[in-house]
Amino acid sequence: MKIAIPVDNNDLNTTVCMSFGRTPYFLIYEIESKEHTFLDNGAAASQGGAGIKAAQVIADNQVDAVLVPRCGENAAEVFKAAGIKLYKTTGDLVKENIDAFMEGKLTLLEDIHPGFHNHGKK
Repeated sequence: MKIAIPVDNNDLNTTVCMSFGRTPYFLIYEIESKEHTFLDNGAAASQGGAGIKAAQVIADNQVDAVLVPRCGENAAEVFKAAGIKLYKTTGDLVKENIDAFMEGKLTLLEDIHPGFHNHGKK
């Protein structure tokens, strides 16, 4: 099983990023082998649609689940169409969230927000 987590830095001792679409990196973590890679989030600099673009990158990497503190409705629709489950992170540390997921302690993310449309625009 492959999971993805939006992260602030490209190392395992980093924190979970609060913004899915504008995260600098995604950690892709293979549960069985414990192998991991980091993807630069090219969507972070997008004028709009960052969540949709970032979600498509995750789907294209054949991820089974995403661990996030929150998610916008447009990205959530991409995940739903791809059959990717969303789990709510607890705490800030990536390692703790991976462990909690593997122990079955994370819950499905139910509270999808409307998104931050026109992010950064006045």
